[in-house]
Amino acid sequence: MTETQPAIHVKALHKSFGDLEVLKGIDFRVDAGEVVCVIGPSGSGKSTLLRCINRLEDSQAGEILIEGEDITDLDADVDKLRTNIGMVFQQFNLFPHLSVLKNLTVAPIGVLKRDKAEAIKFAHEMLERVGLAEKASAFPAHLSGGQQQRVAIARALCMQPDMMLFDEPTSALDPELIGEVLDVMRSLADEGMTMMVVTHEISFAKEVADRVVFMDGGVVVEEGPPLDVLDNPQTDRARQFLRQVKEH
Repeated sequence: MTETQPAIHVKALHKSFGDLEVLKGIDFRVDAGEVVCVIGPSGSGKSTLLRCINRLEDSQAGEILIEGEDITDLDADVDKLRTNIGMVFQQFNLFPHLSVLKNLTVAPIGVLKRDKAEAIKFAHEMLERVGLAEKASAFPAHLSGGQQQRVAIARALCMQPDMMLFDEPTSALDPELIGEVLDVMRSLADEGMTMMVVTHEISFAKEVADRVVFMDGGVVVEEGPPLDVLDNPQTDRARQFLRQVKEH
């Protein structure tokens, strides 16, 4: 990948559900090694944008280039694409009937055809990385929400992706558990992982993001360095949104 080629490049993206246009010509990019936090009110199109980038939703018009490859092309290998993009959802989406270790190894062994012993060894390393080395044999139901989300991050990392997408990863968590998940995300950012994070955690965005994007009504209203967008927003809509967030 050349230095000038973005990891993710969205061009004039449109997405509708029936008559409801959710994304109205989005232009958006994330450079390799960059952390971009996307903020905005519910219904602004943030999660839909993320799901289009991972082809969980099909768009009606526009292009999405992942490391230069147009993944909206009908001939695009979507399964291969997904092995390069780790995705962490609001709900943890762990397999309840599998142990933590099995949750982490099922895709590397089944999809990437990794050697089983290697996959298990790497999974243990990823569990240690998220602070859950002792939970390998536990089942998801026996973990707190914060632990489940950290397992979900470890599971995504077991695919050794080039980039990570996070869709409001802390919004389903009790307040006291949010910090442990954000700590793991901070460490990934520090290691240079390319990350796109849809979040309501304004303080996290301020601290970790290279760039903050504010979306509303299916368009990008404002974007720039965190201190510009979060502390000195240029639009009335962004000012109003950030004021409401601070009041809660």
